[in-house]
Amino acid sequence: MEPWTLERGGEVTGVAPEEIRQLAHAYALAGRAQICWTLGITEHHNAADNVFALINLGLLTGHVGRYGSGLCPLRGQNNVQGGGDMGAIPNKLPGFQDVEAAVAREKFERTWGVKIPARRGWHISQMFEAMEEGKLRTLFVVGENPAQSEADATKTRRLLEGLEHMVVQDIFATATAEMADVVLPAAAGWAETEGTVTSSERRVQRVRKALEPPGEARDDLLILADLARRLGHEWGAPSAEEVWNELRSLSPMHTGMSYARLEELGGIQWPCPDETHPGTLFLHGRLWEEPREGPAAPFMPVEYEPPVDELTDEYPIRLTTGRCLDSFNTGVQTSRYTAPIRRGGCVELSPEDAEALAVAEGQRVRVTSRRGSVEGPVRIDPGLRPGLAFMTLHFPEEVDTNVLTIDAWDPKSGTAEFKASAVRIEKLEPALAG
Repeated sequence: MEPWTLERGGEVTGVAPEEIRQLAHAYALAGRAQICWTLGITEHHNAADNVFALINLGLLTGHVGRYGSGLCPLRGQNNVQGGGDMGAIPNKLPGFQDVEAAVAREKFERTWGVKIPARRGWHISQMFEAMEEGKLRTLFVVGENPAQSEADATKTRRLLEGLEHMVVQDIFATATAEMADVVLPAAAGWAETEGTVTSSERRVQRVRKALEPPGEARDDLLILADLARRLGHEWGAPSAEEVWNELRSLSPMHTGMSYARLEELGGIQWPCPDETHPGTLFLHGRLWEEPREGPAAPFMPVEYEPPVDELTDEYPIRLTTGRCLDSFNTGVQTSRYTAPIRRGGCVELSPEDAEALAVAEGQRVRVTSRRGSVEGPVRIDPGLRPGLAFMTLHFPEEVDTNVLTIDAWDPKSGTAEFKASAVRIEKLEPALAG
């Protein structure tokens, strides 16, 4: 800690040392305090270290394992937490059980009747590296739009086009679906199928079917069961509840969550180990028990690392990307309707940078990184500090922001550094008079 004086912290972050001091004291001395974060922390080449730093701060100040205090990663879209809980992570089985642990694998193998590879799979950044190396030649994409959502979009699309075969299962005809060899129309999980959804606070709730899927769209479960049958595995036609009950038999943290209890209680927070358990209001309370149950929570020392995409005279502006309130990711779900607060694809600049570039509100500029260029209109945002530009990913047909972003990724999480690209900005046309 010694090298990190308030002055050095202020120099690196751009936040005044006195403001850092005030915030540190307010957080440490608060009766209850939470740190909530989103992708601004995690979409960096050192994403996990950023999170470890926040965890260290929570542990140091005692804001862990107590009601009303804690650390809360806010999910960007519905049921991201549920996807992770169900094993949609390359090194985990459902219930966050380690795929490289023989005891965990054996339990699933007995139920599933197949052998599970004893090594973790590829995360998405490694998948694209494997495509480039010719190791990954086919792809099954379910509910994702990587052709527009991944960093360094020009390279991404080149790799997708080079696949021997790609299947896309989705509720929309995405840009990725347009590149696919086979498209499987899926039902909308929130209204056209049965199932569950899990919130950021670990609360599992029921989802109920209200409508029949339109046209040829089908429930994901039925699509996958039919695909398994054609590949020589008879799964039958399992209901969502039957699949859930299998999950409960394999994941201890879900064991007590029958559909009947989820209905009765309006949702349950995991872990819930049996059908008499009410669910867990908050985690890590054991750290405050006397005597403490289990090991102490470890600190994880980390070192500061600047972004990979270095600022230079040629690329002097730091570009960060993010979302606006009315839109999701690449706009697949949200661009089909209007919103009164929507402002479309634009390049947001500080007043100081707009003045230095001699550009006005609405004037078109070219933004160039080490990977490519895009054009878009300027929006001046007094909330931005000088040297920082902001763009969204919501409108790739208007401004294809991910052409600019860098695909450097965090070795611990696999997340690309969407939040820190180096760019230059050039004026394209004079501002309109009046």
